[in-house]
Amino acid sequence: MIRFLKGLILLPVAIVVVLLAVANRQPVTVSFDPFSQGAPAFSLTLPLYALAFAAVALGILIGGCGAWLGQEPNRRERRLRGREIDRLRAESDRLRNAASLDRPAALPAPTGRV
Repeated sequence: MIRFLKGLILLPVAIVVVLLAVANRQPVTVSFDPFSQGAPAFSLTLPLYALAFAAVALGILIGGCGAWLGQEPNRRERRLRGREIDRLRAESDRLRNAASLDRPAALPAPTGRV
């Protein structure tokens, strides 16, 4: 069911992306030199769709890094809780082993009801 829903959503998105790439094949010049208008020292000529896809990819990368950095408190808390769980398990095992050595294996005799 999930696979079907993914296909239902991603297929139209893929069609739109392909149509965008076919419709925007004209080359554009991207200049990284703000001081030279005529012949910029740092410029790149590429199709418009490649520029748009690169901008989207860069946005996804920056957003992913931001989300990862924003989750640091959760990861720290999870690490601390994991250490606490390990410490408590070790203590529980130690107490269980100590109690099994002190106590006989049989159950105690039942006491009378009051």
